[in-house]
Amino acid sequence: MNGPSARLAAATGLLFAALFVAALVLLHRAPGLADPDTRYAAFQAGGGDGLLVAVGLYLVPLAGIAFLWHMTAMRALLDTLTPTPAAMAHGLNLLSGVLFVAMLFAATAAVAAPALASSLGNAPPVEPQVARALTAVGYALFFVFAVRGAGMFAITTTTLLRAGGVLPGPVAVLGYLLAAFLLLTASTDPAAALVLPAWVVLVAASLLVHARRAPAAVAAEPAPS
Repeated sequence: MNGPSARLAAATGLLFAALFVAALVLLHRAPGLADPDTRYAAFQAGGGDGLLVAVGLYLVPLAGIAFLWHMTAMRALLDTLTPTPAAMAHGLNLLSGVLFVAMLFAATAAVAAPALASSLGNAPPVEPQVARALTAVGYALFFVFAVRGAGMFAITTTTLLRAGGVLPGPVAVLGYLLAAFLLLTASTDPAAALVLPAWVVLVAASLLVHARRAPAAVAAEPAPS
C-alpha cells in the first residue's frame, strides 16, 4: 500500500470530520421543523444566532472541499491496492461522493438562507412560513438525498478497502453498520448526521495504522535468493 497516499487520505478525512462537525454545531442554532413560528420570528429579530449560523454556512464549502480532497486521495490509494478495485464499485464510489457534496451544499444553503439574509443587515426579515419551507427543503435535501449518497460512498469504500486487505474484519463490520445506517435511516435528527464523520474517523485511523505497519511488513519479508 502507498503510505503517503494513505496518510493523505487519513489527514484530509480527519479535516473533513472536524469542519463538518463544527459547521453542524453552528447550523443547529437555526430553528428546526418542530419549532413554532415564534421561534422563527425571534431568530430573525435577533442577530447573534443568525451570525453564527451564517458562519456555519461558510464552513460547509470548506468541509465539502476537504471531503473531495479526501475522496480523491482515497481513490488514488485504492488504485495501488491488489487486487485492482472492481470497476462498478470504483465508479459508484466516485458518483456517490460527488452526489453527497452537491446535496450537502444545496441543503445547507436552504436551511441557512434566512440567517444569511438577517446577518446582512439590509435585508428584510424572512417570514416564518417562508423560513420553515426553506428549512423543510434543506432537511429533505440532506436527510433524504445527501445522507444516502454518503451511505453509498461509505459502503463502496469499506468494500474496496476490505478487499485490498486494509481494513481488518471487525473494523469492516463496524464500517458496514455505520454505512447501512446512513442508507436506511429515516431520522431527521441532526445528531444522525454525526454518523458520517464517525465513519470517516474510523477509516482514517485504520489507514494510519495500516500505513505504519506496511513498511515493517515489507522489511520483514525475506530477500529473494
